[in-house]
Amino acid sequence: MSFPLLTATAALPAIGAVATAAVPAARRSAAKWLALLVSLATLALAITVLVRFDPDGTRYQLTESHAWIKDFGVRYELGVDGIAVALIALTAVLIPFIILAGWHDADPLETGSRRWRPTQGFFALILAVEAMVVISFEATDVFLFYIFFEAMLIPMYFLIGGFGDRAHEHGEEAAATQRSYAAVKFLLYNLVGGLIMLAAVIGLYVVAGNFSLQEIAQARTNGSLHMATSTERWLFLGFFFAFAVKAPLWPLHTWLPNAMQESTAPVAVLITAVVDKVGTFAMLRFCLQLFPEASKWATPVILVLALISIVYGALLAVGQRDIKRLVAYASISHFGFIIMGIFAMTSQGQSGATLYMVNHGISTAALMLVAGFLISRRGSRLIGDYGGVQKVAPVLAGTFLIGGLATLSLPGLAPFVSEFLVLVGTFTRYPAIGVIATFGIVLAALYVLVLYQRTMTGPVKPEVSAMPDLRARELVVVAPLIVLLIFLGVYPKPVTDIVNPAVKQTMSDVHKSDPKPEVEAAK
Repeated sequence: MSFPLLTATAALPAIGAVATAAVPAARRSAAKWLALLVSLATLALAITVLVRFDPDGTRYQLTESHAWIKDFGVRYELGVDGIAVALIALTAVLIPFIILAGWHDADPLETGSRRWRPTQGFFALILAVEAMVVISFEATDVFLFYIFFEAMLIPMYFLIGGFGDRAHEHGEEAAATQRSYAAVKFLLYNLVGGLIMLAAVIGLYVVAGNFSLQEIAQARTNGSLHMATSTERWLFLGFFFAFAVKAPLWPLHTWLPNAMQESTAPVAVLITAVVDKVGTFAMLRFCLQLFPEASKWATPVILVLALISIVYGALLAVGQRDIKRLVAYASISHFGFIIMGIFAMTSQGQSGATLYMVNHGISTAALMLVAGFLISRRGSRLIGDYGGVQKVAPVLAGTFLIGGLATLSLPGLAPFVSEFLVLVGTFTRYPAIGVIATFGIVLAALYVLVLYQRTMTGPVKPEVSAMPDLRARELVVVAPLIVLLIFLGVYPKPVTDIVNPAVKQTMSDVHKSDPKPEVEAAK
């Protein structure tokens, strides 16, 4: 097609970020509305991509290719498969809700505060992250992907460090110190991963002579490009390390609880529901497609690490006193399921992992944003400071419960289908790992139900007795997410129809087929 639809989908929020940042400080409301309108226009473009994409067509569609740095074989190449389309749609759906939920998060602080919070900068940074995430999902040139994979760290650093949570039990000065620590830790972890990946990207160019994902994969398939076994394994490890940091996978996960704890609730959603998905997506697109033999070689170790993430994250979530840290450790557990599904090397596992990325984004957004509304009312992140909320704010408590039930993968809500597929796909090839992973489900029920019991039930604490229920803007944020959780829980076919052909291609890349059932179906 002549119109560069993929470029437009990434360029619109980038242009919107610049325009929002340029709004005068005296017109903060205009900056908010501009950012919201840009995010809605981006959603319209993402829906157009979804409509134009043919799941049964060629692997990469709506492609664009232009020379960029000719001397090094770098091209501006974009293309989407079913997995990328699903994640672009997720990103475009969540950003308007993130903006609405954070409508007042960057308003000027009280008189005398040492911090200056430019409202337009907050919303401009969110749009900048959206632009970089979208083009990361679209890029089929490895170098182009690397640039935006790293560049998104810059706006995220400022969102965490400059616009952190106001609820802190030790006052503003301690809060500023904790925000700075969380932002620097986030940046350092991801920069180290990125630098190791850069070395692998350079090594890939030395071996292949270009950065085109499609050309390299095709050359590997037809035998015109041969990598020595040791070379392929080292390159795979360089890519995987960076993606495992971003994902995050144990033991590279420790930046996430700090980052989510110190961020506002909308920024915490941006981290775990949007940005972190780039890591798991890249494992499917780059690790498996570029290094199929090394991926199979590393599978046993990666599955063990994923299993540790599932159980470890859930265990630590059980013992948390801070609501945001609890959701962070729950997300570490969920990312373990996603990575386990990817490297189970079965079509059910990889379809479930991709569906899990989408469903986890929606369920985490619902739970964390409602938690953010709760925290903003009470001014505390500590679970022990709440009690009896359902008696004074029943709608808030009800939506919080649905978000929590989705997090524990209750049947009938979206995450159940994806978690079930991951476990089935893992069990058919690695039954012991599949069995142990189910303990993560039991622990999820424990930490979610205990969280709800301690915050929403029991006697009404005096500090929450006058707590208002969800307002109109907050309902506009939460209600569509709840609808999506229920709809995809009972009818996931729209997403699976898009991602399944791409999963089959990925399985073909690694020369894997599903294990045959031990008992044949009756004829």
